[in-house]
Amino acid sequence: MTTDPDLSAVTGERTRLTNLAYRFLGSLAEAEDAVQEAYTRWYAMPRQKQEAVESPGAWLTTVASRVCLDVLGSARARRESYVGQWVPEPLPDRTEWMNATGDAGADPADRVTLDESVDMAFLVVLETMTPAERVAFILHDVFRYPFAEVAGILGRTPAACRQLAASARRRIGTASPDPGPAAGRSAVIRDFKRAWEAKDVAALVGLLDPGATMIADGGGLVSAVPHPVVGAERIARYLTGTGGRSTPGMTLLERTVNGRPGLVARFGGSTVTVAAFGLTGDRITHIWAVRNPEKLRIWN
Repeated sequence: MTTDPDLSAVTGERTRLTNLAYRFLGSLAEAEDAVQEAYTRWYAMPRQKQEAVESPGAWLTTVASRVCLDVLGSARARRESYVGQWVPEPLPDRTEWMNATGDAGADPADRVTLDESVDMAFLVVLETMTPAERVAFILHDVFRYPFAEVAGILGRTPAACRQLAASARRRIGTASPDPGPAAGRSAVIRDFKRAWEAKDVAALVGLLDPGATMIADGGGLVSAVPHPVVGAERIARYLTGTGGRSTPGMTLLERTVNGRPGLVARFGGSTVTVAAFGLTGDRITHIWAVRNPEKLRIWN
């Protein structure tokens, strides 16, 4: 049995493509679908056309990026009708996937690198960009594609792509990932967990920025506060009152969420909430609580 010498080069692109697509879409499920569509189109081509492609990796990148552009365009309409607040799909640490699957080779974590470009605060800002801005910015600023290549993917001039990336950069503004030490972030989240479990309103308020915002995403499938909760005391009272009252038997765990310290609530052997945090110094400025079970499948 002979092996296609180009097969490994083509299939070896999947990790890079999934990394790109997740950052484009903020959803691992949609990212994997987009990448699969790119491969479907590749294998649908006659062998002669495949052999005529000078760089299969560049071809797959172009196709996957254009598929993501189409998804981003339709996602805007879908999210307008989304029940409640939409938050990007959270990703666990690689060890969490391995514990769940027991098979490192099958881990989705092998396909997504958890660096600062998947920080939840970063992904949330990406959601404010136009599809073209988002793709241009990620390709150039995150993955270092030259504007000449970005232009070929977007079907625009290099100058236009440069302007798109610059516009996206302005949107990022002060929302860049917090550069503080990881140990300091972990300590803040640990203190927050203890204060929440103790229903200590004063301690929670002391850990939250006065203008902090909490957003919950239930997708209409589970209960979740439908609008952002703004203000340290309002958040603290929500978490310690009826809205945040934990169910007997629920466990709150410290876990890595999108490469940053976060919290996971488990009940009956399943993950029911994943919370990501944005920090400035030693104060929590944002809480993103994902409760939509469709976005928690990889945590279960």
